[in-house]
Amino acid sequence: MGVIKALLGAAGGVMADQWKEYFMCEALSSDTLIAKGKKKVTSRSSNTKGDDNVISNGSVFSVAVGQCAIILDQGLVTAICADPGEYTYDTSSEPSIFCDSLGKGIVDSFKNIDKRFTFGGVAAKDQRIYYINTKEILNNPYGTQNPVPFRLIDNNIGLDIDLTVRCNGIYSYKIVDPILFFSNYSGNIANELKRNDIAPQLKAELINALQPALSHISAKGIRYNQLPGCTLELTEALRKALAEKWQQAKGIELIEITINSATIPKEDEDMIKQLQKTAVMRNAGMAAATLTEAQAEAMKTAAGNKNGAMMGFMGMNMAQQAGGIDAQSLFNMNAQQQSMAQQSAANINAWTCSCGTSNTGKFCTECAKPKPSTANQWTCPCGTVNTGKF
Repeated sequence: MGVIKALLGAAGGVMADQWKEYFMCEALSSDTLIAKGKKKVTSRSSNTKGDDNVISNGSVFSVAVGQCAIILDQGLVTAICADPGEYTYDTSSEPSIFCDSLGKGIVDSFKNIDKRFTFGGVAAKDQRIYYINTKEILNNPYGTQNPVPFRLIDNNIGLDIDLTVRCNGIYSYKIVDPILFFSNYSGNIANELKRNDIAPQLKAELINALQPALSHISAKGIRYNQLPGCTLELTEALRKALAEKWQQAKGIELIEITINSATIPKEDEDMIKQLQKTAVMRNAGMAAATLTEAQAEAMKTAAGNKNGAMMGFMGMNMAQQAGGIDAQSLFNMNAQQQSMAQQSAANINAWTCSCGTSNTGKFCTECAKPKPSTANQWTCPCGTVNTGKF
């Protein structure tokens, strides 16, 4: 009885599979990366018994915008369609009885019954359609659970130190090679592959790539607190760091990354602020102003000395002499520095006339002769003297 039952089941299954089918995929949300194509069966459909994993010759499947359809035959990719539209499947190993001549179709169907009989009435072929989401996958959160090394360079104060930074934000990616992505992540999945299925792995690889990317960013002199405004540079650096792991191996490309905040330890932040504050004193004028303010505060304190104002001012004078410098000396030093800078600027444009007079303008102040042009200078029709190409 079991043999007869299997034979009857095989005959009915082959005839049902010959009906032309229509495969489609509903709109893929940003949480769905891969979905298996489904036959569209309505109340008016004549074929409701066909094998879900057999695609009849002449079957039609549709591809929507942002989707890529992949057809598998025995686990091998035989077709890929990424352009929106409808397609007809005409390379099936299960020929349709409605496409060939009536006699040949019947013969082929009965030949196929022999194949199914050896598999207990089950199709010996496995054909599937999978739809891959090719839209940009947005709003993927990330955060550095452990601090990431960051080199801080501040040329203004001559600072070059290694810190640790924590950051968080969101990133987006896109499947740019559907076949490569499908081969690495899905295989013959039952129904769907969700974003959350691969999110932990992608996040770990992204965090791991942050270190070389941040190193590249810091080499440009970008500080940690400027990272939220440098997303373009960070995205490009991360894209290069992840090129081999994501794009070449998995068919994924990083599209954009944003940083909500980037912080460093409190002690490092206080140290940097103190160094920046101290570096300001390299300017003689700022040092003089700070010293003047300190002396003014000291005079107020001395005036309120419990042992008398005289004792307070004596102590203040002793401290000033011990320092070896006063505010007036610093102000004079600042004036000299400014004067030297002005003289240096004037010397750059200085020239000596044939009459022996030194000048900085275009004409001699003594004899009104024009300034001689050098070999590299040329005069534009507008009257401007230039040394460059434009």
